[in-house]
This record gives sequence, C-alpha cells and structure tokens, in this order.
Amino acid sequence: MKENPIRSATGIPVLLGLIVALVFGGYLVFTGFNTHSLAWILFGFTIEIVALISLFGLYMVEPNQAAVLSLFGKYVGTVKENGLRWNNPFFSKKKVSQRVRNFESGKLKVNELDGSPIEIAAVIVWQVVDSAEAVFNVDDYESFVHIQTESALRAMATSYPYDQHEEGQVALRSHPAEISLHLKEQLDERLADAGVSVIDARISHLAYAPEIAHAMLQRQQANAVVAARTRIVYGAVSMVEMALEQLKEKGVVDLDEERKAQMVSNLLVVLCSDRSTQPVVNTGTLY
Repeated sequence: MKENPIRSATGIPVLLGLIVALVFGGYLVFTGFNTHSLAWILFGFTIEIVALISLFGLYMVEPNQAAVLSLFGKYVGTVKENGLRWNNPFFSKKKVSQRVRNFESGKLKVNELDGSPIEIAAVIVWQVVDSAEAVFNVDDYESFVHIQTESALRAMATSYPYDQHEEGQVALRSHPAEISLHLKEQLDERLADAGVSVIDARISHLAYAPEIAHAMLQRQQANAVVAARTRIVYGAVSMVEMALEQLKEKGVVDLDEERKAQMVSNLLVVLCSDRSTQPVVNTGTLY
C-alpha cells in the first residue's frame, strides 16, 4: 500500500455553487406550489437533494495534513492541497497529520549487556511520510510508534554495556552519538511499514537501577582512584628518572647504587603522596 496523490476541486467555488443551487431549488419548489405545477416541485426537490448530498463532499485540509480518501473500503487516493476541498461525496475521508511530532518514552528498566539493571528513556522525533501506509497498514499508527519505540529501546539497551570496559568498546554512557544512530536505524526499520520516518532519536535518561546504584557508584569511584594513582605513579617515575639523569649529566653529585635507591624511594614517596610532605633538613655529612 503506497500513497497515491489525486486531484480535488477547490471548495469555495463549489460551496458557492451549491448555495445557489439550494436557493434555486427552493425557488422552484415555492413557485411550483403557487402555480400547482408538479413538475416544478419535483425538479426543485431533485436539485435540493443533489445539492445537499454534494455538501458532504466538502472537507478541510490544513497545512502539513493529508486526507486519505476511500470508496466503500477501497483506497482511492490522498489529497494534500490546503484549504477547503471537494471530492465525491461518497468518499470517506480520514485526515492524517504530517507534522513533525516528538514524545519521550517512559523510563524502562532493562538489563544491559553485562547483566546490570539500568533505567533508560529516549526522546523520539518522528513524522508520517506515507499517509496510506499509516492508515491502512497498521490499526493505530500513533500507538504503533510508541510500542515499537519501547521495543527497540529495550533491544538496543541489551546490546551495549553501561560503561566502557575495553578500549574501543561502544557503551551507552560514553558513546551517545553511536547509540542514537543505532536506535534511529532500529526504529526506521520497525516503522517503515507504517509510513513513519524517524527524524531523531536520543537517550534522555540513563542511570543504574536504584538497587545497585550505590554499589556502582563505589565501583566508578574506585576505578577513578586507580586511574588517578596510575597516572601519578607514571609521572613520578618519569620525574625521578629525569632527576637522576640531570644530576649525572651536570655532575652535581656522584651517588652509589645504595644512595640512588634511597633517593628514588624518597622522591617516589614525596611525589606519590596524597598529602603535603614535611621536609627534614640534614645538616650533617652525607655518610
């Protein structure tokens, strides 16, 4: 089922013509009664009935709206011209908005790739692009969009971990652009039969479930502490190595292996400590 555009008559001239026909039919009926002419009365009633039936062919189409026309259950075509339009009065007309719409899904509780329960929600921006498919391929296209969005969001959330554990791994929290693109592709595939196009899909809420949120926060804090300590140790070792090389090149002092080890130990303690050190001034000899 694909959209088939058809032409429609401009409604205002048709409306004016029908008003004239109703007035003229009434005049004939009135004249027929006065002259006792049955022919004029029947002719006037016929014009009145035809004009009244034709009034049902008038309908309004607003901007970014489509009217899907069908005759006794058979799809005839779609009218997208704005304003007052007229078609066969026996056509049934169903109006479909083609404006850009958006909604936020409810917070879903799902298990991510590693099995941890998380809460996730998304904002979806969508638009009807094929009115015939939206009307005839699904029972209620708006409900269809909402249900398929939740289904795609659940499937996407179970395909990725919450946090990145390996280099280059795509995660829900660290790669929002890739996640949004994947969700949009999934929705486009699911909603294609309903004549709906997804313009944008983005995660609006992402968090661990309340029952594990505290434990996961401690885990994140521990990972941050380990990463910071690793960086500090790496920098301290580089600084100690540079200090020994500078002392050796400039000949400031000649240290044996034991004194070098003691110096390295002292420098690492000073550089890696998370608190300010208390210097001790040695006024004696080196040995």
